Amino acid sequence: MDMVEQGIQLSKRPHIVIATPGRLADHLESCNTFSLSKIQFLVLDEADRLLSGQFDKQIKTIFEALPKQRQNLFFSATITDALEKLKEATKTEVFIYEATSQSDVVTVEELDQQYVLCPKDVRDAYLVQTVREFRGIDTKGNIIIFTNTCKTCQIISMTLGELGFENVALHSMLPQTQRLAALARFKSNTVKILIATDVASRGLDIPTVALVINHMLPKVPKEYIHRVGRTARAGRLGKAISLVTPYDIKLLQNIEDHIHVKLKEMKVDDAEVGKIFAQVSLTKSESHLRLDETDFYEKSLINKRKKWILEGLDPDEEEEKLFSHNKKSKSKKRKTKSTQE
Repeated sequence: MDMVEQGIQLSKRPHIVIATPGRLADHLESCNTFSLSKIQFLVLDEADRLLSGQFDKQIKTIFEALPKQRQNLFFSATITDALEKLKEATKTEVFIYEATSQSDVVTVEELDQQYVLCPKDVRDAYLVQTVREFRGIDTKGNIIIFTNTCKTCQIISMTLGELGFENVALHSMLPQTQRLAALARFKSNTVKILIATDVASRGLDIPTVALVINHMLPKVPKEYIHRVGRTARAGRLGKAISLVTPYDIKLLQNIEDHIHVKLKEMKVDDAEVGKIFAQVSLTKSESHLRLDETDFYEKSLINKRKKWILEGLDPDEEEEKLFSHNKKSKSKKRKTKSTQE
């Protein structure tokens, strides 16, 4: 969002400021038209994420601008080592409220958790068939499909769109106006399918979400909890389906150990998958070509350079390393393919 407009809003001394740490730190470092010196309450939502180390520099900038006398409130769906250390480091008395169930289960009982075992190269065809089979049972429920990268998110969104599944994409490579528009269309049920990265795994409370699909399992079990937590909320029923290849079995076991639940295997019609495989593969290849014609990769590089600068790294050196790594990866893939042939 426009920083100048936000700066004007902050100069009007609002009673409540809701911000991401990066943007608030940017304002504190770039202008003096507002002050946090009279703040009485500091609230960290998704505290486990904010205190994981990724935002240390920005959090430090914000804390230095706050008064010493204030109340701190930390909210988190998962308890991490960072939060445990925070409790130990706090010199004043800490009040802790933890909403716990009667069992050790981390996910709710109303959530039906399943997995689909599929070959790695046929994952996308299984995704399409999973959506088709769900739509045969539930024509109205909203679906969120989680992917692991912005690029995959955009490709899957384009591919499903071409195959007749109207959807919207939500990832960090999209401008804020497009993100808000996508969310508005999904929340209003204008569009029933949302393809998203983990940017949508926290904070979204949309009652109509009936199914969450993990196109790829997250590497960290707690991110699985946040993803599937977008459905089966406030006592409602919901379903979560994860696409699992033989290479993902260890990830699946780690998740099951963490949530103390064994996921049930869901059988998808393999014959139908075989019928649509060629069409899905061709459509995905065309989506890749169309994405190459946009400025998606240029925007991605700009975002990477911004991140490197914030981390105190030389963006030119890091860019050179990235391209060198990509060249080696492509060369390795070509050699592997040649050996297999």
